[in-house]
Amino acid sequence: MTGGNEREGKAMAVSDSMDEASEHFAYCVQLFGGTTAFSRRLGIDERAVRRFINGERPVGAGLLEDTLKALRTLIADATQAEQQIAATLGAPSTDPA
Repeated sequence: MTGGNEREGKAMAVSDSMDEASEHFAYCVQLFGGTTAFSRRLGIDERAVRRFINGERPVGAGLLEDTLKALRTLIADATQAEQQIAATLGAPSTDPA
């Protein structure tokens, strides 16, 4: 009777992937400077962000896409700030582009 074990294995795999998604999402939130900064950047209520991080709500594809776009904007903003600082200091930029 392997049917039950297969279902349990699939359920554990889904649970593991949800945990991994929540953990990775939490890491991304920290890259923005925390829950408050992230919620402001994406226009999401802080309580909802905490629920995603805690695994109370699943991190869906739409939220991941919005996070991806926000990360790309953050990268561009950080690169521009780095270039301005490098120019002020007369140091070469570390931008590989």
